[in-house]
Amino acid sequence: MLCTAFITPAVHGQEFINVLTGGTSGVYYPLGVALSEIYADGIEGSRTQVQATKASVENLNLLAQGRGEIAFALGDSVALAWEGNEEAGFPRRLESLRAIAAIYPNYVQIVADAQSGIVSLEDLPGKSMSVGAPASGTELNARAIFEAAGISYEDLGRLEYLPYAESAELIKNRQLDSTLQSAGLGVAFIQDLTATHSINIVAIPPETVVQIGEPYVPAVIPAGTYRGQDEDIPTAAIGNILVSHEGVSEETAYQMTKLMFENLDLMRAAHSAAESIDIEAAIKGLPIPLHAGAERYYREQGIIQ
Repeated sequence: MLCTAFITPAVHGQEFINVLTGGTSGVYYPLGVALSEIYADGIEGSRTQVQATKASVENLNLLAQGRGEIAFALGDSVALAWEGNEEAGFPRRLESLRAIAAIYPNYVQIVADAQSGIVSLEDLPGKSMSVGAPASGTELNARAIFEAAGISYEDLGRLEYLPYAESAELIKNRQLDSTLQSAGLGVAFIQDLTATHSINIVAIPPETVVQIGEPYVPAVIPAGTYRGQDEDIPTAAIGNILVSHEGVSEETAYQMTKLMFENLDLMRAAHSAAESIDIEAAIKGLPIPLHAGAERYYREQGIIQ
């Protein structure tokens, strides 16, 4: 069941903006709450809603159905939606999708209970693991990592399709060895887990990431990101994109883009992942067209000549 939180400004009007996020213990949700507050204050006569979802794949399908105005999604999920990749959860091409901005990278973070003995990808066979909700953006990441590493789901001792919070609870209760999740650095569920458990963050070697290819790029989870993590951990990163659809007016998309970049301090206060949001990189590597309203803003700022 979807969890929703409503944030309604004092000025009541016809402009409705539903912000599609992810699970409440992830990064999309607090950033989505910040966005909704920014839009409620900055877009006259607007009414905003934050919707917790299963994240990327669900968000993109909801956008295509006109059930949201702006959403967070992983770049590879966006590309697959544009192609209409049925196996990834898109039975048809979602040609109405339009980009607002490339924002910050997601890091694939494989977390294992230290007692499980999992310290590398080679240790996963025979162990239990959660890989996110079925056909979610995270689970698509898991498929790609496994294939590049020469591992299959069948090699695992047990496979669970669970999001952040549920995976962390099972690890705490010694009912699950590990989880693969895709999120910004410093994600709450790992921070929470380290408060009571010793964990290993499993490296994804650069050569494995290169084998997958774009939009996956080699990255590092810096030492000290999580309690007890004393060394840099190599992993894979995939860019996140704020996505809208062509049914949203040019003016609304313009305001949504402009207000986000003018209020990055509020985004960063909501979650440190927003530190990576940079207007200079906002149109790089987008697998779908820009919304006309976003394009107008970037032209004003000299990002598009």
